[in-house]
Amino acid sequence: MSYTVDEYRREVSAKKILVVGMGRSGIAAVKELHKLGATVTAQDINTVDKLDPKFITYLDREAIEYYFGSIPEHMDVFDMVVLSPGVNPNLDFLVDGRNAGVEIIGELEMAFRLSRGKYVAITGTNGKTTTTSLVGKIFEKAGRKSTVVGNIGIAAISKVQDSTDDEWMIAEASSFQLETISEFKPVVSAILNFTPDHLNRHGNMDEYGACKAAIASNQTEDEYMIVNYDDKACLALSRATKAKVVPFSRQESLGFGAYLEDGYIVIRDENGIVHQICNSEELKIIGDHNIENALAAAAISFFAGIDCEAISDAIEKFPGVEHRIEYCGVVDGVKFYNDSKGTNVEASIIALKALKENIILIAGGDGKAQDFTELSENLAGRVKSIVLLGRAAKDIEKAATAAGFTSIYFENDMNDCVKKALSLAAEGDKVLLSPACASWDMYDNYEQRGEHFKSCVNLLLR
Repeated sequence: MSYTVDEYRREVSAKKILVVGMGRSGIAAVKELHKLGATVTAQDINTVDKLDPKFITYLDREAIEYYFGSIPEHMDVFDMVVLSPGVNPNLDFLVDGRNAGVEIIGELEMAFRLSRGKYVAITGTNGKTTTTSLVGKIFEKAGRKSTVVGNIGIAAISKVQDSTDDEWMIAEASSFQLETISEFKPVVSAILNFTPDHLNRHGNMDEYGACKAAIASNQTEDEYMIVNYDDKACLALSRATKAKVVPFSRQESLGFGAYLEDGYIVIRDENGIVHQICNSEELKIIGDHNIENALAAAAISFFAGIDCEAISDAIEKFPGVEHRIEYCGVVDGVKFYNDSKGTNVEASIIALKALKENIILIAGGDGKAQDFTELSENLAGRVKSIVLLGRAAKDIEKAATAAGFTSIYFENDMNDCVKKALSLAAEGDKVLLSPACASWDMYDNYEQRGEHFKSCVNLLLR
């Protein structure tokens, strides 16, 4: 940046800013920008009755103008627009604003401009939340002042006022957030993997990949980009960056980077010295994908300057994250797992591979224009029956039937799915909620869906 944080804060305080989308990020942006003295206007596609009444009270008390269920008539009255991640930047009124010379950025970009300290940014189709959480634990163990923010649930902009020069912001960054950056520049970036997702928003894999690759677009030779060596499509996204590319691999030994050696996670540094981190077989998080997450987290932390002892201790003790192959209990010898964060095909395949066999799968939701063929091809030998719900249920059935899988059932809500899955299971089986879909057709977010699943399981445990 060609300006200091204090200079930019003063500049923002004199601006008229439209904040679009009143989810967590949008509400936080309205409040923080208002605190800085900006003239803020809020907008959301939902009407007042569908938004948080406490937030409406706040807006009225602070005399903040808002357009709920409508849009501003004239976009050229604003100096800039800040978008929440779920908002498509190509909506007509935003295009009008862009054509009128209004700067349009995302909440993560604004947070970066207003923050002191340094950023670590982690993206990828899957594994972001686990890896970001693990990196946060490593930084905490090392005694680094740090805050975990971003797509993980805490809006980055909500932490800018308290940020300090010695602080690290550990950010989970979605493609939606990276779609609207311009100056965002982490010290360490990471792309964990790259498979089809959000194509209903991005249109095609090239556009989706461009959003992911943007995470490293402003990095320099003094900074690091961590990338999955085993995922060649992911590795290709590192070609354009000026950052030092650090590969990680579960499958091959590397001349530089993080990899497995005799079952141990190791890092070979720029001088060729190998640093042993920990035994991969002692991880509390299960599955090959979590070994990859641990490799990535180790590399991110090592090249951010954290010592190996802190990295090792945090990785060995890390229990995993909520809603990602989360063990929920056992009923009549049947184990239940909540993988509500499995919002795409690849994520659900990862969960199936982790649990291996004798699975009753609960799936379905908002399919996001995905092809369910690959999911269906991974059912044989792993899944005994599928229980489907939501908008994409018939699409999944069609793909599964084409793959020769016929033990398919339909239910209308989560409670009925859980009961049906238990009735289909035998002692020793596993019921897995891994929807391969977003939650938006039935729930506000995947967390709400996962909590509902767990409450349904808890009813059976009583």
